[in-house]
Amino acid sequence: MKMKLLGAIDYAKLKKILKNVKSEEVIAQIEQLETDRRASIVSAAANLSRFDENVFEALGASENQSFEENVKHIKRVIKLGHESIMDHDYCVFAIQDVSPVIEQTIIAERFSSFTIKSRREVDFSKVGYYTPTFRSVGGWVLSNNKSITQEYQQYMNSLFQKYDIFLKYGIEKEDARFVLPYCYHSNIIMGIDAHTLKDMIVKFTKTKYANIQELKEFGERLYEIAKIKVPYIIEEIDKIEPKYEDNVDVYLAQNIKNREYKILTAPKLLNSTTNVDDAILISAIMRRYQYDYEYATRVYQELCRKNPNFKLELMQKIAFESDQLELTQASFEFQIPLSFAVLTHLTRHRTHDIVIPDFVPIVDLLQYKTPPKIKNICQEEFHKVFELNNEMYHHFKEDYGVCEEDLIYFILSGNMVNIVTNMNGKTVKHILGLRECTRAQWETRDMAIGMHKEIDTLPDAQIFSKVLGPTCTTQGYCKEGKRSCGRILALKE
Repeated sequence: MKMKLLGAIDYAKLKKILKNVKSEEVIAQIEQLETDRRASIVSAAANLSRFDENVFEALGASENQSFEENVKHIKRVIKLGHESIMDHDYCVFAIQDVSPVIEQTIIAERFSSFTIKSRREVDFSKVGYYTPTFRSVGGWVLSNNKSITQEYQQYMNSLFQKYDIFLKYGIEKEDARFVLPYCYHSNIIMGIDAHTLKDMIVKFTKTKYANIQELKEFGERLYEIAKIKVPYIIEEIDKIEPKYEDNVDVYLAQNIKNREYKILTAPKLLNSTTNVDDAILISAIMRRYQYDYEYATRVYQELCRKNPNFKLELMQKIAFESDQLELTQASFEFQIPLSFAVLTHLTRHRTHDIVIPDFVPIVDLLQYKTPPKIKNICQEEFHKVFELNNEMYHHFKEDYGVCEEDLIYFILSGNMVNIVTNMNGKTVKHILGLRECTRAQWETRDMAIGMHKEIDTLPDAQIFSKVLGPTCTTQGYCKEGKRSCGRILALKE
């Protein structure tokens, strides 16, 4: 694992510019100036929130202080409960050679932003993978760890070879990746404010997530960087006592013994706003005229009587010719079955509240998705990969006594989970507009179509449903350009 906090200056380029000068010392000073500057901005926010000065006077006061003085001032204000000032210190990290276990867990932090190397476009046969130090259920390193590691690596190498074989069969990368184990190396650029960075470090080093070695290592790396670059969060982190069990986990385990489950066959709408169409359309009137709800409803009903097309016309104006804010007044809760291979396709949309199952206890390794093209070419071979993988998981667990936290890397990208998410209407429109397109990845397209079908079952969302889907069906144009599937031409005919 390699990690670096990216600064506002390209220091490699600066070295070249200063090649005739004692550059190392100059660069170190500039890098410290950059760190000082970030602290002075947070300190200025602390000044602004507590004193009478205008913003430039507050900034000037912090600029005239030393780095140590600004850090001390920030800590003092944070202790008073004003943690929001930390939001102004934004950190961008380059992260190399981490597994999707880290990827999925940081994505769960909905206020971080991230860009991840695409498994649809990039060959992952030679990327490498993470190897844990194998421990017992009690947390002790197993005495035969060396031999277990060798067997683990030999097996993981065979899975990457299988991925390579599927590519040679003519299977696209986006489908061959379904056999990749969840230990493969990924690369990420992650942006996060200091407030959320503090919470993330605590989560990965002082909660149940720290029981997973790689997550703890990740949190510790962040902590070491923060000690230098964001030192004012360290005291807040250090004062939190570790708690490696989750009370909800413990309570439910005492009351629920059956861990068997079935993956859904399609997205399922669990809850939604009552009277979706009316909620959206009446809110447009209330927003613009500030009528109370009862009067706005009477105006709305009168307009509907005068113009049978009023509902559709207003919904289209909101969806396609405005900022769409009224769509946020409708809410939809879904349970959705997804493979790990495409989970990030949904989780990367940060404007919905998503709940993803934890990696421990491990998922049912015999519930998995088979890509259609693999069904046509090498279905039996694909099934054998998952059957053997399940056997290897049980072999390591039962014969060697390896703890669940170290076995999560036996999850294959094709394994399935049921996730729960809550989306407002604007997010639903955005996601379905992207994912119902024929250019979208096939599993996410199936997901989007399934979500749309569920909304279609709501008698009070029939107008809203008409503005959902790709632009070719809703607005009569295709934004894919030369990559268009040609559907728009058929629709126009």
